[in-house]
Amino acid sequence: MASVTAASASLSALSFKQAPVATRFAAVSLSVKGRSFPSLAARHFRISCAAKPETVDKVCAIVKKQLALPADTAVTGESKFAALGADSLDTVEIVMGLEEEFGISVEEESAQTIATVQDAADLIEKLLEK
Repeated sequence: MASVTAASASLSALSFKQAPVATRFAAVSLSVKGRSFPSLAARHFRISCAAKPETVDKVCAIVKKQLALPADTAVTGESKFAALGADSLDTVEIVMGLEEEFGISVEEESAQTIATVQDAADLIEKLLEK
C-alpha cells in the first residue's frame, strides 16, 4: 500500500503503455519513476485530471456568494453542496452563477451530477475545452 501512495505522489513521472491481450480487453502497464507495476486488464480505464486551482477557487467564491456563507466558512474542492446547506434550488442558482461567470452552458443532465465544488470545477474545464 505504501508503494501505491508513493506512486500516486509523483504523477509527473507516470507513464502508461498499452499492450495487446488475447481477450477483448486491453492491458495497461503502469510505470512510475522506472518502477513497473503489474499489468491491469480492465473494461474501462480512465485517467482524469483535476481542474486548475484557479477554477476551483472561483467556484468556491461563487458557492460562498450564492449560499450567503460567512467569509470564514471553509469551502474547498471536496466541499459537498448539501453539507454547506444547499438544497436543489440553491444548486440550480450555483450552476447559473457558474454559467454566467465562465460563459458556459451546463446541460441539465450534467448539472444533476454536480455534488461537490470539485465536480463543478472539473465540469467547467471540460466545457471550456470544447
